[in-house]
Amino acid sequence: MKQVGAEFFGTFWLVIGGCGSAVISAAFPHVGIGLLGVALAFGLSVLTMAYAVGHISGGHFNPAVSIGLWAGGRFPAGKLLPYIVAQVVGGIAAAAVLYVIASGTADFDVSKGFAANGYGAHSPGGYSLLAALVCETVMTMFFLLVILGATDKRAPAGFAPIPIGLSLTLIHLISIPVTNTSVNPARSTGVALFVGNWAVGQLWLFWLAPIVGAVLGAVAYRLIAGKAD
Repeated sequence: MKQVGAEFFGTFWLVIGGCGSAVISAAFPHVGIGLLGVALAFGLSVLTMAYAVGHISGGHFNPAVSIGLWAGGRFPAGKLLPYIVAQVVGGIAAAAVLYVIASGTADFDVSKGFAANGYGAHSPGGYSLLAALVCETVMTMFFLLVILGATDKRAPAGFAPIPIGLSLTLIHLISIPVTNTSVNPARSTGVALFVGNWAVGQLWLFWLAPIVGAVLGAVAYRLIAGKAD
């Protein structure tokens, strides 16, 4: 239960920090943080929670990461379901809190996106389904490579949250224009449920691509690094 609780709160913080910065602060008049600020917010949310509760649960905060770590031989299959449930519930709870905060202003309109992920007409840059699929798959693949490498027993101890957080920042800098960046089904699910309609209809891609990418990343790491440590 402690591990499940850590995953709930870690995912909650990721969604509040990342999606909250996108919804509330990205285009705030005169002092908006923009794409760079949102990307940094996602990276900081993972970095801070990885240090705060990573020693309890491993600091996944993402169903694709849990599945990727399982595929890489780092995580038992028996813990996958409770971890994923905790992550998704954490994402939904954070989206609910964010909705209450964001709707406190008169010009709030959840139909404008609420930081939901999308492709085609709902991609920030109008990118196609294929572009979104490839982007999410490749970004998650390299995210898992960084996670597995940074947490390998052969890597310097105690520093893993830093490259992991920075890699998530870099992923967002690349892919926000394409899909609004998911690489995390729990993050996508939480906000999509409040947007409804198109966001829920396109949610399948933001489960499929990150999971496929995570497994590919785990396989790639095992090929180049040998047996998991």
